[in-house]
Amino acid sequence: MTPLLAAAWADLGIPLDLLSRRPLQLFEEASELVNVAIASDGRVWQLTPNAAAAWLAMQAAAQADGVDIQIASAYRASSRQCELIQRKLSQGQDIEQILQVLAPPGCSEHHTGRAVDIYQPGGPVVEEAFEATPAFTWLNLNATHFGFSLSFPRGNPSGYLYEPWHWCWHHM
Repeated sequence: MTPLLAAAWADLGIPLDLLSRRPLQLFEEASELVNVAIASDGRVWQLTPNAAAAWLAMQAAAQADGVDIQIASAYRASSRQCELIQRKLSQGQDIEQILQVLAPPGCSEHHTGRAVDIYQPGGPVVEEAFEATPAFTWLNLNATHFGFSLSFPRGNPSGYLYEPWHWCWHHM
């Protein structure tokens, strides 16, 4: 762990022994990113070039099958992860509770530029109810053909809550 990450963890109250208690992985932040989508609020979603190509191909294939999949979140820097955790802390949430839904800075697949949080327009966004959408059904049947897999199924060993919306591209 870098000194900068260790300082961020200390500031947020994340115990350094978390890495030994949960099978978490430290990820390098993506260095080369391309724009893949613009959200309705103007945020630009970015992925690594290979993940972006795979995402765009998968999105087009879903569209051809009558399923609209969109990005709710993509690349996220460690500094942004700190902000998200700090916001939850300021709302009075406990750090252990927060770390069931947000990865510690440095441990998020979003840092890699290969992870996307997916939603279907008109449906739930980053909620477990996403699993009841045609988009989730389509992803379960087809995402692996494009190199994407569901990162946090029910009972995942990482200790995160079930996230049917979070898919990560792995090298094909």
